[in-house]
Amino acid sequence: EPLPGNTALTPVSLLAIPRFMISSLRRLLAGRSLRQLIRYGVVGVAQNVVGYGIYLFFTWLGADPKLVVGVSYPLAMLVSFLGNKKYTFGYKGGTAGAGGRFLLAHACSYSINLGMLYVCVDKFGYPHQLVQLAAIFVCAAFLFLALKFYVFAVRPAPAPQQP
Repeated sequence: EPLPGNTALTPVSLLAIPRFMISSLRRLLAGRSLRQLIRYGVVGVAQNVVGYGIYLFFTWLGADPKLVVGVSYPLAMLVSFLGNKKYTFGYKGGTAGAGGRFLLAHACSYSINLGMLYVCVDKFGYPHQLVQLAAIFVCAAFLFLALKFYVFAVRPAPAPQQP
């Protein structure tokens, strides 16, 4: 059913991954990027199976879905940082700089996650379990691109200073 006042959008279309993300992922599926994507998937599947299980358990006990995400998300971030820094991207740069960029990328992902819950659950009445499951995939695609091109990107060494 279209959103009130806008016949072009439906609640389901809000869950779709934008086309530019799909085309970007297609270009990445070559050589080293494919290996990184597979490794990212291994880290992500392990992290999200545990995280989603915790989410279902605590919401089954009656906890608010947004509160559960707020508590479990930082734990998932730590697992992701440690697993992806070395295993996925083989990053050898400084931890502090990468950590700051990682926190910024996850703040954006967290906002996407909460936004999906707010719009799809609170406004449209979709089951929170399904919305959170979809959010896992949307946020995973966003974070792969952010980690590869921003957080753990290989940066050229600074040019030597002229005396």
